[in-house]
Amino acid sequence: QVQLVESGGGLVQAGGSLRLSCAASGRTFSTYAMGWFRQAPGKEREFVAIINWITSMTYYADSVKGRFTISRDNAENTVYLQMNSLKPEDTAVYYCAAGRYSPRVSDFGSWGQGSQVTVSS
Repeated sequence: QVQLVESGGGLVQAGGSLRLSCAASGRTFSTYAMGWFRQAPGKEREFVAIINWITSMTYYADSVKGRFTISRDNAENTVYLQMNSLKPEDTAVYYCAAGRYSPRVSDFGSWGQGSQVTVSS
């Protein structure tokens, strides 16, 4: 129902920055929130950040709070994840998602294709 296309992943040195983008199309009127999740090798997919599509209220995982910022553009069709002060432990495949204002994977019904973020030490 909501199509999500990600871009912006890549390789960066520790302490550097990257910005991920996620363009949404389709039935965006049914979207209450958009979020970012990540999955590192050997680990389950984990919550990173979410933004309420109407109020712009945000919520972050403790592991990224103060370093990552989630935002949306003026047209409300793209969500961003600005990642600063990156650490090797941030290395993962990052997925954007559309759904409820919730940190639970199961509350998101639409997912992007995934973007590899690799942070070298």
